[in-house]
Formats: sequence, C-alpha cells, structure tokens
Amino acid sequence: MIRKFLVSVGLLFAFVNAAQANLEIVITEGVDSARPVGVVPFVWKGHGNVPLDLAKVVADDLRRSGKFNPVAISEMPQTPQTAEQVDYEAWAALGVEAVLLGNVEALEGGKYKVSYSLVDILRGQVTAGNKQELKDGQLVTSQDHILLDRFKSVAKAQLRQMAHLISDGVYQALTGERGAFLTRIAYVVVNNEANYPYQLRIADYDGHNEKTLLRSQEPLMSPSWSPDGRQLAYVSFENRTAEIYIQDIYTSQRTKLTSFTGINGAPEWSPDGKRIALVLSKDGQPDIYVIDVETKKLQRITKNRRIDTEPTWLPNGNSELLFSSERGGKPQIYKVNIDTNKVNRVTWEGEMNLGGSVTPDGSALVMVSRVNGQYRIARQDFDTGYVQVLTRTQLDESPTIAPNGSMIMYSTVAGGRQVLALVSMDGRFKATLPAKEGSVRAPAWSPFLN
Repeated sequence: MIRKFLVSVGLLFAFVNAAQANLEIVITEGVDSARPVGVVPFVWKGHGNVPLDLAKVVADDLRRSGKFNPVAISEMPQTPQTAEQVDYEAWAALGVEAVLLGNVEALEGGKYKVSYSLVDILRGQVTAGNKQELKDGQLVTSQDHILLDRFKSVAKAQLRQMAHLISDGVYQALTGERGAFLTRIAYVVVNNEANYPYQLRIADYDGHNEKTLLRSQEPLMSPSWSPDGRQLAYVSFENRTAEIYIQDIYTSQRTKLTSFTGINGAPEWSPDGKRIALVLSKDGQPDIYVIDVETKKLQRITKNRRIDTEPTWLPNGNSELLFSSERGGKPQIYKVNIDTNKVNRVTWEGEMNLGGSVTPDGSALVMVSRVNGQYRIARQDFDTGYVQVLTRTQLDESPTIAPNGSMIMYSTVAGGRQVLALVSMDGRFKATLPAKEGSVRAPAWSPFLN
C-alpha cells in the first residue's frame, strides 16, 4: 500500500521567487486528436521587445488542456491584427473553429494595456457576407461572430497571469466550461544534495512563478489547499514526529493544527473551509477524524482495527468523506457519512484502490488502482461503476484534480526519480512535468483563483 506517512527534523521559512520555472510541461501524447484553433501573435505597441509573448502562453495553455491544437505560426494562412482582416475561408480550410487576436500596448507608469478578440470562423463566414440585424431601430452589421472582445491594463509582473486569464476566457467560450489555467499547484521537492532537502513550493499550474514556502531538513508531506486558495495545510516532521500545520501562502504565517502522539497525517479541507479531515493514530490504529479549524474540536469518524487513511470530501456538501481502508483485506475506497458514521464500500474492481479524489461535479472518482501489479491512475463513474485506467506510467500516486475537472495531476516515476505528470480526464492527453532538480511529489491543485 502506498503510504503517506514518514518519520523525520529541522525547518527554515522561505518565500523566494525562482528566476525560472523548476517544472516545465512536456506533452507526450494526445494533441493530434484535439480541436484546431488559431492563436495569432499579439501585436506589440511599444519600444524594444515585448515583455512577454502572451499568444505563446495562451497557445501553450490551450494545447495542454488536451482539447485544442493551436495552429503553428508557420502554418497560419495569415496573421491578421483585427477581426475585419480575418480570411474566414482560409482558416476554415484548416478546420479552425476560432481565432484569437490581440495586442499589447505600453502605457505610462509601467502598465500595459492588453486587448484581445476571439472570432468564430464559421459564424464569421456568414457575417462576412454583410449579414445584418436590427439594433435600436437600425440595421447594423451583425457581430455575433465575435465571441470575446475585451481589454485590461496590468503591470508587467501580471502579464503571465493576464495570459492565463485570456486562456480561461477562450476555453469557456469554446467549451462552455470554466478554464483552470489561472490556478496554482503545491508540491514537495526532495533534493538530498541541498542543505534543506525538503521544500514546499507553489507555482502556476504550468510550473512558472515558482515560490518556495518552506525549507526543511526533515520530510514535508500532503499539502492541501483551503477553498479560498489562501492557505495550505501540510504535514511536517520538524520536531521528530508528524504534526499538521496551516500556513498562509501570502504572509507565511503558520499555526500548528495537531500534534498528537503517533500519526498526524493526510489533512484535507472541507468544501466550506471550516473543518479539516485528517488521519490520527492517537487512539490505536490510524482512523479518520474531522477537526474544526477555529475551535480545534475533534470528531472521530471511523473506528476500525485496520488502517483507515487518505480522507477526501465529496464536493456536494460537508457531510460525506471518501477514504482508503484495509478493513476488507487489501486497500479499497469507502464512503462514510460523518453525521451517522455509516460506511459503504465504493470500489470493487482491481487488485486494490486507494488515494481517491472526487471530480468537482461529483460524477466520478479518480484513484490509484493496482492492475497486474502496476499502480495506475484510474477513473470510476459513480452511476455506472465503469472503471477506466488512464495512465501507463510507473508507480503512479497522489492524484489531484483541476478545479474544472478537465485534468488530473499526479506523481509518478521517470528516469529513476519522482516527477509530476498530467493526464486528461478521458485519458487521451498526457504530459510530464520533469523537474530541473530533485524529485517532486505530493501535488495539490488549487481551487479557482480570483
């Protein structure tokens, strides 16, 4: 069974900006079957070089979603600057459904005005024929082919964030679902050659804007985001025993949540942010508990002779948890009502199943499933019970789901060390996030960020 518990000592606070990303997404398969879109290079209105290639960031975002395949610049039929310049027939010939146009204008005071439009190619073919509509009592040329037409002024440091915001808008306009590009990930880097081998870091979902929140000479584990995206709960062994802390990612202020004898592990925030589910062994075998973050009032949820671990909340409220348990022999996933303590088994297929997380819409379970002796990331539909194995990598563990339910990030082994990897919810798109240093484990995807 994959354990989340280690033993360890030593700690150093840090909040350091990395000059470059430690993680870089490398796509391994799944782009060819995605939907073609055009992301035209943004026009730069300023002196010198553009501070950031926003179009490239957007194109990379859309490609990594597994749903879109941006046309290479060398294969574009044109690079229009406005919707009026778009050759709809030429783009349609490539199968492109929409084209993103934009410009970046340098303003006084170090600000930049970013303007962008998303053009529907199929609708544009009709509108280009001077389709008209009645508006305010007058016939005007229809603009229903313009899906987005927006602008925003931002500082230089916010340009990458602005690009992710654009990506979110494009994704939602074309899929009807909210994009998850303006999100973060938390993870633990282990580098045995460093003075402080264990580091808790956060970064944009794509590995950029990496920051180190904590450095320690002893293990750090199981980061978990609060629903507002401001705090992380995690396990630290700095005092020669497992303890759970909560840390504000902006101020670095932290508080100790639990320090009971034995295991203090696997913290998971409730959907309302008022409670944390966790694993404690203070009363014997590891069991599931729930603690009130403000009052520290503790509620025991399971009581079993075998190991109960890895709690995760169902997204439809604050009264049900999934957890991994050996109560049936080999690890499987169970559901418990925290008001009645009634337990039901959820998984039945495979040699064992553990490390469960529920999709944001509550329709499916994502888990680690052992198949023919190999640990793989799998998805189980709650209604039908159908299980789909999504990965083919080695020793896959710790799956975490994007807040829009489109992608899964997990830890795996490549080149003899742990790295992070991505797989789309349908299993078609795959990518890895190899680190430039050390091993990376225990990913946690943030909620949507404002």
